[in-house]
Amino acid sequence: MSAKILEGKFFAQQLKDDAGRRAAALQEKYGRAPGLAVIRVGNDPASEVYVRNKDKACAALGIYSEVIAMPEETSKDELIAKIDALNADEKIDGILVQLPLPAQIAQFEAEILNRIDPSKDVDGFHPVNVGKMVTGEPALLPCTPAGCIRMLEMAGIEIAGKRAVVIGRSNIVGKPMFHLLMAKNATVTVCHSRTENLAEITRQADILVAAIGKPNFVKKDMVKKGATVIDVGINRIAPKKLVGDVDFEAVSEVAGAITPVPGGVGLLTVAMLMQNVVQAAEAHLQ
Repeated sequence: MSAKILEGKFFAQQLKDDAGRRAAALQEKYGRAPGLAVIRVGNDPASEVYVRNKDKACAALGIYSEVIAMPEETSKDELIAKIDALNADEKIDGILVQLPLPAQIAQFEAEILNRIDPSKDVDGFHPVNVGKMVTGEPALLPCTPAGCIRMLEMAGIEIAGKRAVVIGRSNIVGKPMFHLLMAKNATVTVCHSRTENLAEITRQADILVAAIGKPNFVKKDMVKKGATVIDVGINRIAPKKLVGDVDFEAVSEVAGAITPVPGGVGLLTVAMLMQNVVQAAEAHLQ
């Protein structure tokens, strides 16, 4: 194995340390910590774990955290009323609605998320923040792609002038990854399920981002020698076995640098959420 392993915990810790320092500075100057409210509707076990991790991260960094658990049968109007109350709450800088939502309100997901005040949208999904990201204005950015960019920068991996290929076009990772790489002056190609001659395109990438949700999809023959490979996929293939979208062992033999799964990009997502909460607080207080 020749590739440099880009360990998520190393980069996530730097991002968290920075967020903690900035949170302490706000507490000292304005007398209040940044605040995050997470709404969880129903009893999805994975959501409980995610929410607990966010709450623990806040506690470690001196960020005020509120977890609002609403019953499974919560209506759309009840959830929107709760979001409206948090939009008006001055001690809350970030609002996050944990997905998935229960069946009876799942079809209103976009309407519910869009109700969050864009200045408190720490997931970076609101159309206002997406529009600002596309036009290059300062905005709260989607945590996972923004974390990938920060990791590349901290690892000293050049983005400007490089050829980047993103496999996947989701609103959460693929599309924002395209815009953020382009903002850093990479030449970016987005591939997806309808792309022809995929391997031919991926082999041209200096930076290859896999975000498609297919276990071990990216093989060694799809990767240019020395390329940086960022694996955003998290696929459970057995009760206790997680793998990414990249065939890690094989691709490590040709890549210059690669993120592992688990232990890679996933750890950056919560760290970037903390960064976004502090960024939102700085904007609200300053």
